[in-house]
Formats: sequence, structure tokens, C-alpha cells
Amino acid sequence: MSDPDHRFMRAALALGRRGQGQTWPNPAVGCVIVRGARIVGRGWTQPGGRPHAEVLALAQAGALAKGATVYVTLEPCAHVGKTPPCATALITAGVSRVVAAIEDSDVRVSGKGFAMLRAAGIAVTTGVLAQSAAQDHAGFFLKTGLGRPWVTLKLANSFDGRIATASGESRWITGPEARRAVHSMRMRHDAVMVGGGTARSDDPDLTIRGLGTVPQPVRIVVSRRLDLPLMGRLARSAQQVPVWICHGRDADADLCSAWSGLGARLIACPQSAGQMDMGGVLQALGQQGMTRIFCEGGAALSASLLLNDLVDEIVGFTAGLVLGAEGWPALGAMGYDRLADAARFDLYDTKSVGGDVLHRWRRSSPERGVAGPETL
Repeated sequence: MSDPDHRFMRAALALGRRGQGQTWPNPAVGCVIVRGARIVGRGWTQPGGRPHAEVLALAQAGALAKGATVYVTLEPCAHVGKTPPCATALITAGVSRVVAAIEDSDVRVSGKGFAMLRAAGIAVTTGVLAQSAAQDHAGFFLKTGLGRPWVTLKLANSFDGRIATASGESRWITGPEARRAVHSMRMRHDAVMVGGGTARSDDPDLTIRGLGTVPQPVRIVVSRRLDLPLMGRLARSAQQVPVWICHGRDADADLCSAWSGLGARLIACPQSAGQMDMGGVLQALGQQGMTRIFCEGGAALSASLLLNDLVDEIVGFTAGLVLGAEGWPALGAMGYDRLADAARFDLYDTKSVGGDVLHRWRRSSPERGVAGPETL
């Protein structure tokens, strides 16, 4: 495999990441078209999932696409949906070679796009920076394979794992640089999710702020009884920024009507032992097209996700203060008697952010089909 293949695929991966959080239910794909040693076309999946990356790159390249090499982070689609197949567009443009990072997991496409290209006489190379592409598309692969989105759990706490003082004061444990980093992370996810307790106690906005005019993620609240403040920030802004509420099937009909009237989307989800079944909640969100969710607590919701092995990545911000045992813990009770029962995560990134420490951990399991991190 030549070094140019790696270099141009890195460029395609960087382009694809621009679409993360905006392309659901489709994957955020990046594409560059190269003629000689010069990039003549660039594209990434646009908000809402269309146009696709290859279509935009071909439009930019124009006649220069004929005989060129295409680098794309996911197998070009081969099925007719709302738009013609990208594989057909590449064949029509007369490209000579396609370099793809990874095969699509969608059964409508898997292997078929490559077969179409090869049948048309186009050389196909696969597996270039496949680990990086697998991680970038992990949410899409989880949705198509297991029916649920990728879950990133964010925890921001004191050095001793507390999120508030004994009186409940929590603003701000981490500094402004860490909070800005959180807003950037929200932007790369389809949705921000919190539990009903956090929605009641913090009255959060859950929007992206301080980064200019950017698309906003869906704001999801998991609340079995739907007993959320009808005059809170989420309620007042539901017409402007989407609010989805995952509630129990026994939620009060009047509250359902009230929240629907405010503009929220209500999603009835299964329960287990009187609590929300988080596996069922994530399946319901996957059916709605979600691929990447950024969970910001609270303690009970975070513990439930961890206990049910539904967390794929943990992002931690640790501040340089200690609050003591009387402070509020970052996680609710989990009932572990043995260390072996607790899920283990692998550290893949750590750095200082202002006066705080950012550390990122990822858990990989063979059944998820998600490779470990790869250094670019």
C-alpha cells in the first residue's frame, strides 16, 4: 500500500468528520478525488444525509474526474434510495480507481458497491486506514448491526469523583475551556441526552453555544413519568431546537398532551422492574435514525447505561478540587461486589484543557464490530 493512499485517505477521513452529528440516519462519509498528485474534488455527506460525499466531490472535479482516483471512507452505495447509487455516479464519471477504507455494513450495499465498480473495469482497493474509518462510522455500524446508536458518556467531576457539593452547588466544577470542549463534542453527535432528574434540577439548555451559528443536536430526556418542568428551558425552546422525550408507556396522558403541544416528540419506551429499560430506549432511538448520542448524565442514567453495557466511550473531565464524601457522586449505585463485574475501558487520549484534565476511554467488543483507535 503506497504512502499517497494513506495521505489522501487521511484527507477523506478529515472531511467526513465535518459531517458528524448532522448526517443521521446516514453515515458521515468523506471523499477526495485525485488526478496525478493533485486533489481535484472534495466532498462530505451533507446535513440530513444528502447529497452524498462522492456526488459533491464529482461535481467539484467535473471533467477532471475521468481517469482519476477516488478516495472514500466507506463503500460507495449501490442501491437506489432517494438518490441514484454513488457507485453508478463514479462509473459514469469514468474514474479509473476507487480506494475505500471499509465495506458498508448495510445489507443493501455490503460488497455490492465494490462489485459494481469492478464489473465496470474500475480498480478497487479496500482496507486503507480501515480502523480509523471503523471508529468514525461506529455509530452507523451499530445502528445497522445492533439497532442502537453509539453512546458517549461524559463525566465532569472533582478529583474525587463528585459533581456537586452537599448543598447541590455544581456550577462550575470545571473551567471555561473544558465547557467549550464539551460544546464541540456535542456538535459531533446527533443528540445530547440527559435523565429526568438532571432536567429537573439543572434546567439545562443542552444546546451548542459559543461556536457561532451551527446546527443544533436533538435534545433527549429520559423520563419515565414525563414529570418535567413545563416552563423550563427545554419546554420554552422546543419549537426552535428539537426535544425528544423517552418516557414510560404508563406516563400521564395529560403530560403527554402538554409536551406534544409544546413541540416535543414523545417516544414511548419499554420498562423493566419499574425503571426505563435503557436497551429498549436506545433501540427506539436507533429506529428514529440516531447513530451517535452524547450522554451528559445524571447519575442514575449514567449508572444504568454502564450496568447494561451500553456505553461505548467515556469522556472524563477531572478538575483540581476535592469535595469529600458528602458531595454528590457522579454515578448512582451499581451494586458491584467484585471488581471483575465492572466493565473495563481502555485509555486512548489524555491532555490538559485549561486547568482540567481530559481523558477519553473506549471499550471495544468483537460483537460490536468496532476496531480500536488508530493513530493518524
